[in-house]
Amino acid sequence: MDSCCVKALVTGKVQGVWYRRATQEQALKAGITGHARNLPDGRVEVLLCGRREAVRDLSEWLWKGPPGARVTHVELEVVEQHDPDCFTTS
Repeated sequence: MDSCCVKALVTGKVQGVWYRRATQEQALKAGITGHARNLPDGRVEVLLCGRREAVRDLSEWLWKGPPGARVTHVELEVVEQHDPDCFTTS
């Protein structure tokens, strides 16, 4: 299995618009593990681990987000494989 982990920092109107929950739903559908966390500066940090193609597709979805979100920037970084057991929000 060709897998990877990517950390994304998502900027824009992404807090208070169900961004984390919608990201979790998309990740669970795609079999991706990781997390989505609000940061104090208004951004959302997302960790995506799974099949390379699924991670790429969800990374592209991060630019859209749920209705009500207005994403202005997504910064992606490939990180060491973490293999979390699930996808969490906090």
